[in-house]
Amino acid sequence: MELKKNPRKDINKRSGLYFAFGLVLVMLLSYVALEWKTYDKTDIYANRFDVEDSIDEEAPIFQLQTPPPPPPPPVAPVKIEIAEDDSKIEETVIEATDTNQDNEIIDVDSIVVDEFIDDEPIPFSVIEHVPVFPGCENDKDKRACFNKMIQKHIVKNFRYPEIAQEMGIQGRVNIMFVIQKDGSIGQIQLRGPDKNLEKEAKRIIDKLPKMTPGKQRGTAVKVPFSIPINFKLQ
Repeated sequence: MELKKNPRKDINKRSGLYFAFGLVLVMLLSYVALEWKTYDKTDIYANRFDVEDSIDEEAPIFQLQTPPPPPPPPVAPVKIEIAEDDSKIEETVIEATDTNQDNEIIDVDSIVVDEFIDDEPIPFSVIEHVPVFPGCENDKDKRACFNKMIQKHIVKNFRYPEIAQEMGIQGRVNIMFVIQKDGSIGQIQLRGPDKNLEKEAKRIIDKLPKMTPGKQRGTAVKVPFSIPINFKLQ
């Protein structure tokens, strides 16, 4: 005899419905749990700021200054009375300078003219007779000979300072000196990139020989002369 199941007692008959209902219930509970919000009963920010009910600001008081009174009207000028001048005015008499036969003629030789001594230096480029460098006395172009002998003197006495070589210093030293009335060298002025180069340039100029002074209108005068000395490392 075979046993048969009662369809009313089948527990798997509505299992799908129960599963769906349980799934919906779990999702509903999860949503409520995620969206649940709580609020504190006391307001912690209630007493954080104390704001006065009304803020009264006192407006600054400006006092208008009374403008100064206008200046008084100018006083009428006093009436000036012109007094009569009875004093006599001596007039300057300008005598005529025209000569006539009665005027005495003075000889030119009898007029004494004070000698005018001009101590201003005359530039080398415009002086009548340039200073004569020793050895240029018989040269026709003494100006060119002077320049040539100056260059020769510099080359002969040139010596590069050792300290400037070690430091790699080079450049041009501009020199200006004055050939005095007695032919000596003075008033040396130098301008260069380094004191050691200037010192060497001065040493060279100090060794210049005494020259025949330059002359202007037959009078010995001071003659300034300028020349550069180039210091270049090889």
